[in-house]
Amino acid sequence: MMALMDEQPQHSNTLPLPPNEEEAPLVLVAHASVGSGHKLAAQAIAQAFEDLKGTCGIPENAQVELVDILDFGRVRFNGDRWAHLFTGVTRPWYDFVWRYLFTGRFLWGGGWSWARIMFPKYTEFIRQKKPVAVICTHITAANATVGARMITEQDFPLVCVPTDYETEGWWPHRAADLFCVGTESMAETLRPRKVEEERIAITGIPTRLAFSETYDRQSVREKYHLPQNKTVVLALAGSTMASPYVLFRDALDQMIPYMHTMPQVHLLFCVGTDEDYRRHLERQIEDLRLTNVSVIEYTEDMAALMSSCDAVVCKAGGLVTTEALCTQTPMILLGRAYGQEYMNVRMLTSHGAAMHVTTGRELLEVFRQLQSNPKHMEALVMNESLLRKPDAAKQIAISTMDLALGRKPMDKATRKHYFAHFYFGHKPAHTR
Repeated sequence: MMALMDEQPQHSNTLPLPPNEEEAPLVLVAHASVGSGHKLAAQAIAQAFEDLKGTCGIPENAQVELVDILDFGRVRFNGDRWAHLFTGVTRPWYDFVWRYLFTGRFLWGGGWSWARIMFPKYTEFIRQKKPVAVICTHITAANATVGARMITEQDFPLVCVPTDYETEGWWPHRAADLFCVGTESMAETLRPRKVEEERIAITGIPTRLAFSETYDRQSVREKYHLPQNKTVVLALAGSTMASPYVLFRDALDQMIPYMHTMPQVHLLFCVGTDEDYRRHLERQIEDLRLTNVSVIEYTEDMAALMSSCDAVVCKAGGLVTTEALCTQTPMILLGRAYGQEYMNVRMLTSHGAAMHVTTGRELLEVFRQLQSNPKHMEALVMNESLLRKPDAAKQIAISTMDLALGRKPMDKATRKHYFAHFYFGHKPAHTR
């Protein structure tokens, strides 16, 4: 085990006192606004806490606060704008960093470097709030929390919730008290990294409660003016930023002119808040005189809409694919995948829970299969059920509170301060 700039602080001999039972225990759920997935997962966990108050070991007076770690940065930047680095010309470099950095035997364990250098405001926030637990859905939040806990010498559990179907090497492996992961395969990644079994929970990736509810298919289709007797395919092609969807939309554009040859298939585009793309699609539909293609903007009823469709075309993001799993909607993953999306594609297709295409021509062939044999998607739904965990957010909330209320005071070894902590693990379970 190695440490850089190892620091030995002076501690008192008294252990931290448990919080006053009359005080409302505070749980922080920290995310980073880089894309929407991390925030949506954090919102799902916060919602689960609120719904479970007074049950399942969660106190009636428990408080939950949602925080964006980027709001506390020494240098403020827009995470959504930086997300284009993951999809533009820098994709190969990002892919290399995500899939190969700290995935072998030399591993990242945690430290207070990020807290001192980038997030002193967050450290002060933790000092004042004194949470009973912190749940993090992004590595930046997790690493800043590790540092804040070291510097403030508080004793609360850190729960890490990766929002994709593999665990990135930059998570603070040795400093985390619990990893809540999506699949057994993810647990197999953590074990060689010396994350003990009691620090791993296979909960699934958290989604909002709406995605675990049932909906009346006929009424939802009526609401969105969708045909009742056709195969309806939902294309999720919108976001706050257009750059991640450039290639995705190009592939769809290649296929749209052929929709007139598939009268039994209806293609519904959801474009989010992108007005330019909506107008682009509407011009195409009008010019081509298509009656089986329609467009909607952002909707709060995505869970109901997704559950009423026969298939969904989407990028291979961790949250959107998990939402499709929860609504039991067959997935067609479109586009070349990099970094975490590559791992999502590999996991979902290896389980037979999704189809993956990279070009408009391949997508067209899949649509033709849907028209000739709509029951082809039934096999995907059956395989999805093996991965489906709609109660993930609730399980994470319960596990976190159990850990917070039953936690033993940190020992001297755990209290040790590291600027940057690296260690050696065992042979990786999966090669990337």
